Amino acid sequence: MSQPPATAASADLHPDVSLIQLSGREIYLVGTAHVSRESAELVGRIIAEQLPDAVCLELDEKRYDSLAHRKSWELLDLKEILRRRQLATLLINLLLASYQKKLGDKLGVRPGSELLAAAQKAEELKIPVALCDRDVRITMRRAWRATPWHRKLMLLATLLAGMFDRSEISEESLRELRNTDLLSELLAQLGRELPELKQVLIDERDTFLAERIKQTPGTKLVAVVGAGHVAGIKTALQDDRRQQMAAISQIPPASAAWKIMAWVVPVVILGSLAYIAISKGMTVAGQNLLYWILANGIPASLGAALALAHPLTIAGAFVAAPITSLTPVIGAGYVTAFLQAMLRPPLVMEFERVLDDMNSLGGWWRNRLLRVFLAFILPALGSMLGTWIGGYEIISNLF
Repeated sequence: MSQPPATAASADLHPDVSLIQLSGREIYLVGTAHVSRESAELVGRIIAEQLPDAVCLELDEKRYDSLAHRKSWELLDLKEILRRRQLATLLINLLLASYQKKLGDKLGVRPGSELLAAAQKAEELKIPVALCDRDVRITMRRAWRATPWHRKLMLLATLLAGMFDRSEISEESLRELRNTDLLSELLAQLGRELPELKQVLIDERDTFLAERIKQTPGTKLVAVVGAGHVAGIKTALQDDRRQQMAAISQIPPASAAWKIMAWVVPVVILGSLAYIAISKGMTVAGQNLLYWILANGIPASLGAALALAHPLTIAGAFVAAPITSLTPVIGAGYVTAFLQAMLRPPLVMEFERVLDDMNSLGGWWRNRLLRVFLAFILPALGSMLGTWIGGYEIISNLF
């Protein structure tokens, strides 16, 4: 265990800045709100006043490129995302970004502006910048993998509710949010309602950020992080957590139990059809198979139609759903999303305005990228419904 840090109190420091003395080094930990103009001004002033050896940012390379070059749409390879079956993760990421952008628009400040301001001030003063956050793709996939399915639905509902929320927020409200006691209470509530999510999004990243800050060369550092990470980073700096870095830097594989469960439905349905064919004849088995096809195909194609998908995507949903329901390798939603992306590929301007379009109901059908998400979600829900209806009918015919 390394030497515990001492947090210095100074009248010269802003309330959102903590001076941590650790093994002969000084770390100025700046807690910010990611959509606050005040935070953007604060980080530039602290860097200019302290002239540190390096500036540590709560950013990974992908997020930094997006902020610095404003070309996040160029970094989005939709075909690769579909191939890797990461569309659900991307949707969560966009919902979070859209909500944060909406708050920033109300305050007239760009989300992440304080991080960009810190990077620009460091570049102006020729101070090295260290990107200390974990790859956002790893974070999102670990969060998605760790969250039980019923909590995923809760999370999606919360994000959608927040996205369409029209209430106003002020700088005063953001200042209250940065208050330590209130923020601790909010994080405690997150821990109670979505403990797996808090573990990945907050606790693991506290450890990751703290270790990367300690690895940054220099005797005086300025570290700019979200206010929600300040308390956790202070605690993590007291420990040597290097042995945890490898584990929290990779995506955990799906559990063996989940892999087994994924094959239960196909085995039960195919086994039931085989038993019906042997015990009641091929005609009855054929009738049950036809029922399975219709029970899966019709709801899935209706879902694609509700998404206003391309006619071939609607037809593809009808064909794919009965087949994909019998294999855990790929779902009907990914087939229809792929077809929609190929048949009506999103335009560049639609990638650029996707965060704005997400805030209106009509925008989901107007924007081709968002319609790919609809062509993913609605047919998948239809196929899921069809699987239960078709499965119930087949199993009931066993007796």
